[in-house]
Amino acid sequence: MEQLSLFTMETGTARTYTPLASRLRPQTLEEYVGQTHLLGNGKMLRRLIDNDQISSMIFWGPPGVGKTTLARILAGKTKADFVDFSAVTSGIKEIKEVMSRAESSRHMGIRTVLFVDEIHRFNKAQQDAFLPYVEKGSIILIGATTENPSFEINAALLSRCRVFVLKALEEEDLVLMLKRALKHPLGYGNERVDITAEQLHVIARFANGDARTALNTLETVVLNGEMSAEKITVTDESLSQCITRRSLLYDKNGEEHYNMISALHKSMRNSDPDAAVYWLCRMLDGGEEPLYIARRLIRFASEDVGMADPQALPLAVAAYQACHFNGMPECDVNLTQAVVYLSMAPKSNALYVACEQAKKDVRELPAAPVPLQIRNAPTKLMADLDYGKGYQYAHDTEEKLTKMTCLPDALAERTYYQPTTQGKEAAVAARLAEIKAWKQNE
Repeated sequence: MEQLSLFTMETGTARTYTPLASRLRPQTLEEYVGQTHLLGNGKMLRRLIDNDQISSMIFWGPPGVGKTTLARILAGKTKADFVDFSAVTSGIKEIKEVMSRAESSRHMGIRTVLFVDEIHRFNKAQQDAFLPYVEKGSIILIGATTENPSFEINAALLSRCRVFVLKALEEEDLVLMLKRALKHPLGYGNERVDITAEQLHVIARFANGDARTALNTLETVVLNGEMSAEKITVTDESLSQCITRRSLLYDKNGEEHYNMISALHKSMRNSDPDAAVYWLCRMLDGGEEPLYIARRLIRFASEDVGMADPQALPLAVAAYQACHFNGMPECDVNLTQAVVYLSMAPKSNALYVACEQAKKDVRELPAAPVPLQIRNAPTKLMADLDYGKGYQYAHDTEEKLTKMTCLPDALAERTYYQPTTQGKEAAVAARLAEIKAWKQNE
């Protein structure tokens, strides 16, 4: 007869296994690890819990930081009915059924805490279905999301909820949790597991702030440890095999996508090639399309370097072509070259400022007609209407300059492009100053 392990449960003929992370889910705030900025003595969320003043709220944070666990603890502290609701498997019909039961409970003086995991997956209509019940107090809504609530939660619903940001767990928090798992009777407290402090830190670093990943990894390395009659020994070799690749937080379609590209852009702008290369590799490791990164570099070359180094733009375009020719993984070094070049190039945003100022005038001012002197006159009628009258051909002059104005009269005094003295733009600034002086003094 097959022997059942300690954590294998048998019901009829079916056997189920409960993962370590589920067995060790904290039941009280004292067992809960991390989020001291919210749950420390005197902190806002801790005060709300202690005073039993829980209201609807959104927990926003990366995976595995304890959003669901915290919601369950809150429900226990408020002595309310707890309803676990999944945005992945539920629709409006299920929402209305739960709301109906919550309304009945309210009339009997029983509060209902409705926890909605991955609330960002609900569409607008589904989110709107919660509104009247949140407003009446039929439910205390606790939503959990890994996405920015500002973008993913309806404004009407969001305005009725407090948003609490949960942070990735620190390495020491995860080590503390792993040590607890080794001693807890629902963990490995009844077994002797030989694992070093350094190995625990390796697991914690691998987990990257995710408690679930840390505990699942510990479980894997223990199961793959060397077993003897006395103990289970975790070797460095088996540990390395269990953590061959860390899954870094990166969502190509979510907020983290924009956070990463912002980090890359701002690192280059700050002339920090080390940080820029790091963020580039984070994006590539997360599966970002290299051509997307290359397009952003092309934009950066004009927006942040511009005329300070006119070679920045053709180099960025060349990097795009290299990505197209090579693809991943070979194009990573092409992108690295472009990122380092742009980081070290002299910086000027004069082109960007000029473009934005001109666009502002185009949007806000009346559409001024093209001055007659710079209009073409391909027909006699146009010539009779003075199209092209007063046009001065710059190549006919010794200086290759004229005093002819090309802006509309209403914008004659506008200056959009104001070159800096950075890099090669210093020569451009000097040349422009000469041109303006000649036009004013001739």
